[in-house]
Amino acid sequence: MRFHFSPKTPLFSLSSSSITSLCLRPFLPSAPKSPFYPSLACHASTGGNLRMDSTSPDPSSSSSVSVDSVADGLKNQSLREHDISNNNNMNNENKKNNGKLSLEDLNWDHSFVRELPGDPRSDSIPRQVFHACYTKVLPSAEVENPKLVAWSDSVADLLDLDPKEFERPDFPLKFSGASPLAGAVPYAQCYGGHQFGTWAGQLGDGRAITLGEIMNSKLERWELQLKGAGKTPYSRFADGLAVLRSSIREYLCSEAMHFLGIPTTRALCLVTTGKFVTRDMFYDGNLKDEPGAVVCRVSQSFLRFGSFQIHASRGGEDLGIVRSLADYAIRHHFPHIENMSKSESLSFSTGDNDQSVVDLTSNKYAAWTVEIAERTASLVARWQGVGFTHGVLNTDNMSILGLTIDYGPFGFLDAFDPSYTPNVTDLPGRRYCFANQPDIGLWNIAQFASTLMTANLISDQEANYAMERYGAKFMDDYQAILSQKVGLQKYNKQLVNKLLSNLAVDKVDYTNFFRALSNIKADPSIPGDELLVPLKAVLLDIGKERKEAWTSWVQSYIQELVASGISDEERKASMNSVNPKYVLRNYLCQSAIDAAEMGDFEEVRRLLKVMERPYDEQPRMEKYARLPPAWAYRPGVCMLSCSS
Repeated sequence: MRFHFSPKTPLFSLSSSSITSLCLRPFLPSAPKSPFYPSLACHASTGGNLRMDSTSPDPSSSSSVSVDSVADGLKNQSLREHDISNNNNMNNENKKNNGKLSLEDLNWDHSFVRELPGDPRSDSIPRQVFHACYTKVLPSAEVENPKLVAWSDSVADLLDLDPKEFERPDFPLKFSGASPLAGAVPYAQCYGGHQFGTWAGQLGDGRAITLGEIMNSKLERWELQLKGAGKTPYSRFADGLAVLRSSIREYLCSEAMHFLGIPTTRALCLVTTGKFVTRDMFYDGNLKDEPGAVVCRVSQSFLRFGSFQIHASRGGEDLGIVRSLADYAIRHHFPHIENMSKSESLSFSTGDNDQSVVDLTSNKYAAWTVEIAERTASLVARWQGVGFTHGVLNTDNMSILGLTIDYGPFGFLDAFDPSYTPNVTDLPGRRYCFANQPDIGLWNIAQFASTLMTANLISDQEANYAMERYGAKFMDDYQAILSQKVGLQKYNKQLVNKLLSNLAVDKVDYTNFFRALSNIKADPSIPGDELLVPLKAVLLDIGKERKEAWTSWVQSYIQELVASGISDEERKASMNSVNPKYVLRNYLCQSAIDAAEMGDFEEVRRLLKVMERPYDEQPRMEKYARLPPAWAYRPGVCMLSCSS
């Protein structure tokens, strides 16, 4: 199979089935065959035959880094480590009795602005920003009696921040951006991206302003970012603000995904601005004034695929920025790759006829690309496992760290529907529907690999190998997750395929079904008319024919359980540790939003507490595991737009 693509106009020559076809589409006839999703073949082995031809322009000589710049980088790194050490010593003396820090004592480090090229201008006038990774810009959102309405003690712990700081009267002012935070150096990042498969050019942080990086006592780096804090040069025609509705969703889902065990950005706090923001939620001309808010997002890095794409697309001297940005990312977020040696023998055959070999120890950028591909594949597999649909998998929404990032019109599956998309703007082609996510992940990796090829950082063979590893890693992780969900030690393709087909036909609730499945006993003597009793609460309104189909499946399933030799009690505990009872269903979010817009934030806080223990039974909280009520299917609840 051959790939033909460039950063701007990706074109694919298709020859075989997609990743999705290996895990969903063959036995789910309802899944759409969108003209948008790439049908790319990847197989769960390292000896596949993925070939790619690039039509990208030849890199210019500016892609190389000068000796002086390397020397300066090493010098800065040495100075930074010295400064951090001194700061740690000083802060150890300033720590409070509980070992936590005040806002003034946080350990700031600003490696991104120190080590990468910046915009010489610092105004927020919308414009094209060239030859720069960021623009220094101050938060500018207007506030009127801002209030802290939700916060995360666990995120505060990541930063070594004393949770008592949330009680400070000036805390809402600082985290709405109205009052400067001591030590911060605010900036907005420049990046581009493919949106719905089309190159969109410069995008950037249009309403997110990074305050800087915090180094905690474990020397972990955490970026703080205010989303909804005002205009930046990347705001285009928007106002740089965020509404309470979308801010609550991002705040809650960031934390919910973390406690599900899925890599994600985090959220420290949510602050209302006291001002209203005008929005057209469904892009239908019906404007509405909504309460404004700012959410403080936290991540080890907010670098995206698009952070590299924008510079490669511009060519010329900007190709050197791609290399500098890659060096920065490896140095700070993939240091194990920087320290690789030939003795590790990371050489792999590509499976091509000429027996070409990819040696990851000879090119750190190739090893880095492969790791990003595998992290992305693992992330998407985990999404599929819990029924999460991101909704807007543009390349500017793809983290190089393999994190779930940018929570817009996301949604968890209720009734199992592979064609489900929570995004109204995605309805025509359902490019980003649940079933397409594995393919889209690979498509995005292909664009990222093309970017690095354009900058002459990796070869076409290395790019092919990274995409091959995506396919292998996704299938390995996906099959392992599905096996765990049904309580089996080995993947049974036929059993799982039939199960997913049954779920789709009868529109069974995805989350509740797998939770109930753990109640099945490994007892082949159970009478046929009693086999479905443990699933009675989730198999609703099915006729005689469908009952027979389910009974047949349960009989096959029990045979597998008996063969596994695992006790019912052990299997139930294991299954319940991977099948959540509680997920952040859209109607739960909407209930919290409705109350919050009336000034009552207790439901937001209560919902967060429930989502912090998704795998526990949580007596008296069962209502949060119920199926969506009828009102949940009205426009604006289970189908959302990007307007926020």
